[in-house]
Amino acid sequence: MSQAVRWSRIAVALAIAIVAGDGLAYGQDRPAATPTPASSQQQQQQAATLHAEIAALRQQLEALEQKVAALESVPATPAAAPASASAPQPAPTVADAVPAPIPSGSPSAMSKVFNPDMAVIGNFTGAAGSNPIAPRPALALNEAEVSLQAIVDPYARADFFLAASAEGLEVEEGFLTLPTLPGGLLVKVGKLKAQFGKVNTLHAHALPWVDVPLPMQNLLGGDEGLNDAGVSVSRLIMNPVLFLEATGEIYNGSNGVFTSHQRSDLTYVGRLRGYRDLSEGTNLDLGVSYASGHNDAGPDARTRLIGVDATLRYRPLRRAIYKRFLGRTELFWSRRDAPLTDTRASAFGAYLSGEYQFARRWFAGGRYDWSDRAEDPLQRDKSGSALLTYWPSEFSQVRGQFRRTRYAEGVTANELLFQFLFAIGAHGAHAF
Repeated sequence: MSQAVRWSRIAVALAIAIVAGDGLAYGQDRPAATPTPASSQQQQQQAATLHAEIAALRQQLEALEQKVAALESVPATPAAAPASASAPQPAPTVADAVPAPIPSGSPSAMSKVFNPDMAVIGNFTGAAGSNPIAPRPALALNEAEVSLQAIVDPYARADFFLAASAEGLEVEEGFLTLPTLPGGLLVKVGKLKAQFGKVNTLHAHALPWVDVPLPMQNLLGGDEGLNDAGVSVSRLIMNPVLFLEATGEIYNGSNGVFTSHQRSDLTYVGRLRGYRDLSEGTNLDLGVSYASGHNDAGPDARTRLIGVDATLRYRPLRRAIYKRFLGRTELFWSRRDAPLTDTRASAFGAYLSGEYQFARRWFAGGRYDWSDRAEDPLQRDKSGSALLTYWPSEFSQVRGQFRRTRYAEGVTANELLFQFLFAIGAHGAHAF
């Protein structure tokens, strides 16, 4: 409502009040007198005039109210002039492109409240060349890993990793983590990758190579390594100089290395890990591992494993997206009882690996590994590899690896391995 219209209403109301007041005053303030025929007729004429003026004022007031109602119905923003229609419009901003947030109470948002974080990672591999000892398929979807991860309640979280391959679908890992126990203890219950060394704890898509080193194949049971159902208890000891983690684990005792003949044939794993920053861009990770359990040579036969690992990471803060280096080595000792021959087979294996990032998305690396065979330490395999990796994004990788392997049988295999990794969904980070 405009200011002029508001003042017009006030003026009309005041005029009506004054006229009405004058009429009352005219009839009440005059001294009483004996009315005569002439004066009575004059009063009637004046009253008729007042009524006519009041009726006219009422009509004017109604007309003003109609104008006010018409003005209030018009939109506040006037229509743009035809000449301004061709004026350049301001460029849209980022805020204009971002959709409005979904209200927390909407059905589409509430329907996902109880869903875990889900992801699928494809691991497609191929090989060219000849390897009669350990052949690989020319093309294969080596593994598709499905991860389901979520907070169970304020005191626990759950992680499941399902691996689908040509052999079928299996639970690679599925465990419950309890991080708030007394004494600073962290407990995991379920099917786990044993905390033995570094490579054994990594999933296939997290490895910096297409394959796994020879010591994993010969001494730790193959690509999957030590992976079993059990309980893991660890405790962190942190101070400004050194980070320590002590872990003790008990497993059912059935995997590629150990065999459980009865319920009490459990496998025991222990690990002590130390971590320290050497500079603002360099850190060193050292670990010692031990595992003991029964093997398939007999109910009284045991296998003992000892591992030592070291990892050096260099990543300058100012050039972190362009330059980095990761060097890693592991040494394994295997002691395997053989009651039938009353002997103990002592085998050794190790690998040395390095990976350097020389551009924004490019990595080059190399690895050399050698290993005795657990059941026959007199047989030793050796291998050398050169790698080149390209990251189109953090959700995919393309890797090529040339591998030359000299087997104990005297066979030399030259192979070109390649790998495509691709991920969809929210996949949680693995252990550092």
